[in-house]
Amino acid sequence: MSTANDLAVTNAQQELDSKIGTSSRIPRLLDANDFPEWKWRFEQHIKFKEPKLWMVIERGPREIMYERETNPGVKVKKPRAEYTDEDYAIVEEDNRAIGYLTMGLGSDIAMGFRTCKSAKELWEALIDVYEGNEDMRESRRNLLRQNFNNFNYVYGETIENQIQRFSKIITQMDLEEILPSKAAQNRQLLNALPKSWDNHVAMIKRTKDLARCTLTEMISHIKACELDDKQRETNYKNSMLAAGFSVAPTS
Repeated sequence: MSTANDLAVTNAQQELDSKIGTSSRIPRLLDANDFPEWKWRFEQHIKFKEPKLWMVIERGPREIMYERETNPGVKVKKPRAEYTDEDYAIVEEDNRAIGYLTMGLGSDIAMGFRTCKSAKELWEALIDVYEGNEDMRESRRNLLRQNFNNFNYVYGETIENQIQRFSKIITQMDLEEILPSKAAQNRQLLNALPKSWDNHVAMIKRTKDLARCTLTEMISHIKACELDDKQRETNYKNSMLAAGFSVAPTS
């Protein structure tokens, strides 16, 4: 059983690494809805691993130009048959850049962009398709605002999962430059916690300045409360077992 569980954990971790990337693995775009985050992650990855290739993606492939002896001072496109090793190295930069980009796309997504001839063309095509025009971007912003305003606890989920869902919404809103104030973020997260957290929520609101507290700090406060609850539950069970109960009754 443990072997099966270990395998499941390993597979889940590999799937996550494939999606978000690592220092040695390119983040992959598997779902169009994840494009804003993938775009940011891919840019950071390639700037870290291959900064020259990011320049290629931004500016496009370089034309190999030269001056003919018969027409000095006038540069024209160099015939491929006359390329030097240095010229081929320049051409190879764009080939590597488009290779990086292609490997960062899931197979279903990559299928729709096979006609792109350069890394710059592919990058701009992805932005056009998944970010769209201003109307499409405004619709996406409105959806994010709605998701933020309607954010709530889902019965049965852990506090950790709830925080992850909320953090994803905040990250997406930040990328779209519609990030709510610190007070609004903190209040929305606190008010969405399960009803069993009412005492904790009241205490946090009473003792913390929601307008100054960052979301990271607020998450730390919430997790500290959760750890305290777990410690108290453990202490209670231990005391009941020490008192002679074979199984500690529910507190």
